[in-house]
Amino acid sequence: MSSQPENLQARIVEGVKRVLGERAGMVLLHGPEFAGHEWAYVKECIDTAWVSSAGAYVGRFEQSLADYTGAKYAVATVNGTAALFVALQLVGVQPGDEVLIPALTFIATANAVTYCHARPHLCDVEETTLGLDAGKLGAYLREIAKIEGGQCINKRTGARIRAIVPMHTFGHAVDLEGLLAVAQEWGLVVVEDAAESLGSFYHGQHTGTFGRLGILSFNGNKIVTTGGGGAILTNDADLARHAKHITTTAKVPHAWEFYHDETGYNYRMPNINAALGVAQLEQLPGFVERKRRLARRYLDEFAGVGGVRVMTEPAGCASNYWLNTLVLDKSDKGLRDQILGALNEAKIQSRPIWQPMHKLPMYDKCPRMDLSTTDNLSGRIINVPSSAGLMAR
Repeated sequence: MSSQPENLQARIVEGVKRVLGERAGMVLLHGPEFAGHEWAYVKECIDTAWVSSAGAYVGRFEQSLADYTGAKYAVATVNGTAALFVALQLVGVQPGDEVLIPALTFIATANAVTYCHARPHLCDVEETTLGLDAGKLGAYLREIAKIEGGQCINKRTGARIRAIVPMHTFGHAVDLEGLLAVAQEWGLVVVEDAAESLGSFYHGQHTGTFGRLGILSFNGNKIVTTGGGGAILTNDADLARHAKHITTTAKVPHAWEFYHDETGYNYRMPNINAALGVAQLEQLPGFVERKRRLARRYLDEFAGVGGVRVMTEPAGCASNYWLNTLVLDKSDKGLRDQILGALNEAKIQSRPIWQPMHKLPMYDKCPRMDLSTTDNLSGRIINVPSSAGLMAR
């Protein structure tokens, strides 16, 4: 078919409508589904008055997360941003350090670095995964970095480059093998931002379990929600213990005494939120299965349509398809916005990808590599409704 803009716009809108079928009211981009034991578990917290950061459901939620992801330890937090901030501190990110992050990411990735009084170092992404481009990053570091005293130093700024934060965009695993090789070459620590990828696997291993630490998010629009919440994943017992300690105000356990042995944070997930999460995790395999069926509908609907493709999981990976993603062949923000306008006018909630970090006033002076792929992709991406509830149980 023709891929002229007016025809492509109409084809995309009609195609999305066909995938979704007739729906009453606004079709949300990603809404939560509460069809399990959520009410019973939350009611138990209320009935017993165990609603705050102490209570059995927090530990139960952490164990369920560890069991599902294969991580040895999980530490529940109030949100994913707090989890990432703490994780970066735990791996030794210090004020003045630089942390390599994708320029095409949600703002929380950059903010967590900034909370450490460190500096985001913005890196380009690849077309297929929308995640960090390992090949391009390796070549860039060979140009601008050096190893000095066992540390990776930015020759241009003099700052230590401490860590890489891969982000698994819309639930699709980034090139972890390539990025781990870059990290090893340059003595960098890997902290995975797996906020969007609970239920996604890279060559059989769950995302968020490849680096020293990984983090998850359970915001209301994620595949599993605790209302608000996050978690730190790790296989390191000492890091897990320290994470739990500093996220509970660094209070030394005692029957009645209040003694805190370092600066901590009130970041522990409340029991009532964890109760919701336990019920949600019980349903996670079903959520993933239905979301993957929905993704297949989008893929089938747009197969062979000129001018647009549906983002699909990388080879050897299994994605949760958190947000189904249409990618226009050409960068055209005008056409993208016309499509978004038509979809939302038809009561189909849709959105573009985030503004690249270097386009935001607080991060436009950050060190960065060539971001041509990021700039090109930012005008081509449209997220369309992706809730598990759009498919029959």
